[in-house]
Amino acid sequence: MLLANIPVNIITGFLGAGKTSFIKCLLAQKPRHERWAVLVNEFGEIGLDGALLGEADGVAIREVPGGCLCCAAGVPTKVAIAGLLKKAKPHRLLIEPTGLGHPANILQTLQSDEYRGVLELKSSVCLVDPRNLADNRYTEHALFNQQMAMADMVLASKADCYAEAPLRSLAEYLSAINPDASMMAFSREQPVAASLLEMLDRPSGALLRAKSAQKSRFQAAGLAFSRPAVSLFDVQLDDSPMDFNPQGFVRKPHQGEGLYACGWCFAADWCFDFDALMSLCEATPSLRLKAVMITADGILAINRLETELNLAELDDALDSRIEFISRERLDWDAIEKQILRAGRRQNAG
Repeated sequence: MLLANIPVNIITGFLGAGKTSFIKCLLAQKPRHERWAVLVNEFGEIGLDGALLGEADGVAIREVPGGCLCCAAGVPTKVAIAGLLKKAKPHRLLIEPTGLGHPANILQTLQSDEYRGVLELKSSVCLVDPRNLADNRYTEHALFNQQMAMADMVLASKADCYAEAPLRSLAEYLSAINPDASMMAFSREQPVAASLLEMLDRPSGALLRAKSAQKSRFQAAGLAFSRPAVSLFDVQLDDSPMDFNPQGFVRKPHQGEGLYACGWCFAADWCFDFDALMSLCEATPSLRLKAVMITADGILAINRLETELNLAELDDALDSRIEFISRERLDWDAIEKQILRAGRRQNAG
């Protein structure tokens, strides 16, 4: 039997803002007696954040790749939420849209009649690296501003990497774009404060801001918004395995919002060389690189935003996945050859 009025928190933030790190910290603070569910959407088609989040007791994770969670129709959102609710019967639902997602669309989808009495929208959180305010590629990007403008709470992420000046800049920027939002500093090196967990349970004020933003945007485009007839509980999830080629991998490109992505997934019998992977990272400039790779030395997690590289060791992985996001279309064929040279299949001799 489903619980009633399940608290829902939307966790937004531009590419590389630290959403996954924040959710990992939240999961570590989950009360033992509660079951939580996490719905993760990614810009690319491969799906990596679920593996980067890892496994935890009482936590169910569902990925929706391809950046489709925020589409106006909301069908992928409804299908994924329905599956999580039926499978996990959670006490809380966390939704992490892609860094290029439209939070207004997700909020409007969550207003659907079938969620009435089932989901209860609580504080929405936006993670922002304050240092990005010095780069007009961020401040002039509509989605970067929309995510902050609609948040109930803005977290200054990676707070251990800078001094007070960027924090002051963010406070000033936020006072102009969303004076109602609260602001706190966050670093994955420090535990989530109890006060932050309490703030997550506050009612969301983003709903009214979302309605206004949606109405203006659709009217400006001369469009009428209507929801498809999709029942919350009459849906099926596509959990089919990856369709590997004879070499044991699959490649999936994607583009949208002016960016390009390409990801590869390799069967579990592929094993990669650590040094060769590091050489690949150095030789392939991109806006974003994420990977979970099976190596002879263990499971390696790679997370790079432009030149900022972070490595971590994971306990387990069902397969190896790597994905690049860039502002220009890269030579995916050449990159694929480099990846293949960095590994080999264990059963291939």
